[in-house]
Amino acid sequence: MARNKHLSRKLRLAKLGKQTSWAPFWTTEKIYGKGRRVHPGRHTTVKRNWRKNDTKA
Repeated sequence: MARNKHLSRKLRLAKLGKQTSWAPFWTTEKIYGKGRRVHPGRHTTVKRNWRKNDTKA
C-alpha cells in the first residue's frame, strides 16, 4: 500500500479498524447478568484480523 493514502481510503480503513475492536465491558453485564464472566470480544459485529482477511478497502 502507498505511503500517502487518499482520504476516502483512509476513512474506510479507519471504519474497518473500529469494527474489529472489542465491545464495551458493560455489554456483558447487560446481556448475561452480573454473575456471568464473558469476554467482550464475543459481542463485536465483525471479527477480522489484518493478516488473515482481506478488506478490499
